[in-house]
Amino acid sequence: MSEEILINVTPRETRVGVVENGMLQELHVERASRRGYVGNVYKGRVQRVMPGMQAVFVDIGLERAAFLHASDIVRPPLPEGAEVGASGNGNGHMPSISELVHEGQEIVVQVVKDPIGTKGARLSTHLSIPSRYLVLLPHARTLGISTRIEDDNERQRLKEVLTPLIGESPLGYIVRTNAEGQSAESLAFDVTYLGKVWRVVQENIAKAKVGDRVYEELSLPLRALRDLLNEDIEKVRVDSRETYEKVAKFVHKFMPNLDDRIEHYSGERPIFDLYGVEDEIQRALRKEVPLKSGGYLIVDQTEAMTTIDVNTGGYLGTRNLEETVYRTNLEAAQAAARQLRLRNLGGIIIIDFIDMTDEEHKRQVIRMLEKGLARDHAKTTVYPMSPLGLVEMTRKRTTESLERQLCEPCPACMGRGTVKTAETVTYEIFREITRAVRQFNAQKLLVMASPKVVGRILEEESAAVAELEEFISKSIRFQAEEHYSQEQFDVVLL
Repeated sequence: MSEEILINVTPRETRVGVVENGMLQELHVERASRRGYVGNVYKGRVQRVMPGMQAVFVDIGLERAAFLHASDIVRPPLPEGAEVGASGNGNGHMPSISELVHEGQEIVVQVVKDPIGTKGARLSTHLSIPSRYLVLLPHARTLGISTRIEDDNERQRLKEVLTPLIGESPLGYIVRTNAEGQSAESLAFDVTYLGKVWRVVQENIAKAKVGDRVYEELSLPLRALRDLLNEDIEKVRVDSRETYEKVAKFVHKFMPNLDDRIEHYSGERPIFDLYGVEDEIQRALRKEVPLKSGGYLIVDQTEAMTTIDVNTGGYLGTRNLEETVYRTNLEAAQAAARQLRLRNLGGIIIIDFIDMTDEEHKRQVIRMLEKGLARDHAKTTVYPMSPLGLVEMTRKRTTESLERQLCEPCPACMGRGTVKTAETVTYEIFREITRAVRQFNAQKLLVMASPKVVGRILEEESAAVAELEEFISKSIRFQAEEHYSQEQFDVVLL
């Protein structure tokens, strides 16, 4: 499989695309005016304690107060000899939020989820600082290994390599998937690097004021390479000389064996145009996703969940209906997995596959979906197909979806996705005229509305207008306003 990372840099925006076999699979966007906060560590102050929700709101210097739940707070150490109960603390007692923090308290927190929609950022006091192969856990003296490293021998090897490197350190570590097959030298480098970073963070915490950032996550290009660059990536192409030099320096320091993969793109044609990425982005903002078979998906993102509806469209198949449905669902499962990753859709996701009667076909469709999600870096959980042919799944969401990053609600329909018909608006105007005449005294009325609505009133509703004028004993003039949306109108008394 051919896989490349493309980095497109303009003065106010950086975009990173992951292309597999010529098709865009992931897109990450970072704007200078609105950099994400995930991974940043702040010194905050508890603003409000809410015992009923077992949570607090914390001021970390952002526009909205951030949310911290009791489960995301590092527990105070247990007294020596205390028994740990099932609920996680001595004598089986789970501390209430009021026992853990109080109003006005200064607290060091990390953003684990960006502000999304009307919600503030989500916080944790379980700090974690990632490097290329490891994640440092300052408050947990543990050594964990990613479950994605499935080989038992490799897991054991990594444990044996890292145990002496960590020694008696009070810090904990998690071994990332990237560490699979890495040498002891590479892992030792990361342990040293993270130790230095943590010392700097501690110094920053000591002198920081409330709202100060004490640790900042890497910029998008460096973050993308830290998390995505591996032996499978054939090339990383960067279209900015300045960013290329930063990237090359970063890779040389942390991944010297992949030095030769970094390339400066200096072509005349924009790099995203060359790979068809711009067209893919436009397609990723549409609801309908065509399938090669002639079927299609409808992707609908709402506040509560995302739904994906599978349709056969014009695909009739060559054998029988069950076979046609099965083939369409297989293709849809693969396409749905790609769309979730490309559009960065998270939270609860419902996929409505076309009904199948064959149990083996259902299992194969689920397997195809899971196979498609295997390359996704976000954590996903897929549940069995329901009797209605629905597949419920979750995908971890830490940042806004692509649509929410690039778009805003339509001012004409206020985000509903539909506008009232010209006929509906016409009758609203008639009701408003009647209401206005009863309330105010006027000789004539002027109605300003969109050209389509005015055209309909003067043509199809001319008889109704004559009746209305007779009923209210006043003349009505209609004026088309080019800049009015279809739902917009004004009734003016003259």
